[in-house]
Amino acid sequence: MTAPPIAATEIPFFAPDLFDGDRDALLDAVRAIGTGTAQKFILGEHTARLEHALHTRLGSDQVADVVACSSGTSGLSLLLAAMDIGPGDEVVVPAFGCAPLAATVLDAGARPVFADIDPVRLTMDPAAAEALIGPRTRALLPAHMFSVMADMPAFRDLADRYGLRLIEDSALAQGGALRGRPAGCWGDAGVYSFVQVKTFGMPGEGGVVLTRDAALGRAVRVLRNHGQDGVHRFVHHRIGLNSRFDEVMALFQLHRLPGLDGRLARRAEISAYYSRRFAPLADRGLIAPPEGGDGRFPYVYTVLTERRDALRAHLAARGIASHVYYPRPLPAQPAFAPHAAGPGPGPAAVWPHAESAARRNLSLPLYPHLTDAQAEHIADAVRAFAGTDPNGERR
Repeated sequence: MTAPPIAATEIPFFAPDLFDGDRDALLDAVRAIGTGTAQKFILGEHTARLEHALHTRLGSDQVADVVACSSGTSGLSLLLAAMDIGPGDEVVVPAFGCAPLAATVLDAGARPVFADIDPVRLTMDPAAAEALIGPRTRALLPAHMFSVMADMPAFRDLADRYGLRLIEDSALAQGGALRGRPAGCWGDAGVYSFVQVKTFGMPGEGGVVLTRDAALGRAVRVLRNHGQDGVHRFVHHRIGLNSRFDEVMALFQLHRLPGLDGRLARRAEISAYYSRRFAPLADRGLIAPPEGGDGRFPYVYTVLTERRDALRAHLAARGIASHVYYPRPLPAQPAFAPHAAGPGPGPAAVWPHAESAARRNLSLPLYPHLTDAQAEHIADAVRAFAGTDPNGERR
């Protein structure tokens, strides 16, 4: 990348103008749904069209059904319910990641069992997960992290060998693929999230469940609408959830879908640029993701350094906002600590790689309309930091 110098203005981490170019389309969608004669605001024809479009994009050889729902989190809850996972059951989840990994399991009445992560991928370690499989284990719930897919072939093998359900938390990995199979399509089912900062984000909450099991897809469709089958209203076949998709957002996402590949390509271009600039910094204590590779997706660009707080302050002084996604391992969160059994006194003893990742991770701005000049400014600032010792002196 070559570009003129950037002015010393703030580069936000969460861009406030993600949808500025789509404002007219959003207003048109609101007008079309609001004035439509059908007055159908949820689970209407546009939701069905979006499900079909995503199904077509993934391919019928990869997925049997795509079911729109109110969020990626609720997609996990729907899958746990559809699989009849509940009290007395255990689900193996990563010790590092987002709260829904544990919260949805607990909401189902089951117990999350926390496995440590791979220190390089930062995703759940298959060997650590296998060591935790016991007579109560019903499912494995690996999650893709930052910009790297979990080792899904290993988890698929584990699930098959132990007769377990495999739920793939691919909420942030839309656009990723491993060995030619899209993220979300390795497990019995997976989820995507459409919250605004995700790769297919929108100005609202929403997501989809993807499944290779048509019967599981039918069960999720019933559960997302209070247990109704969509044919017989007020006949509730199961105790379900309110996880219905908004028609305005469905129409807006249909508008945005043709541009998704271009936005993904721009994210990947910026990620690759960062990785090239940061590759020499490993011996200076800053670890960056490798450039490209199988199982990568351009969502969040995250570096690891023991000097995380100093790097964050250094960037802020140069007008660059950064973000720490998960400053504590899940077993150290007050909500989940009572359910996290382990022989040691805390996460560092039982989940050392999760604790290390929580202590060292810092994410840099990455969105499609980040300019070349902004990306260069960010990379220059990180490299300048890596060229100093802990006291701020040049090396």
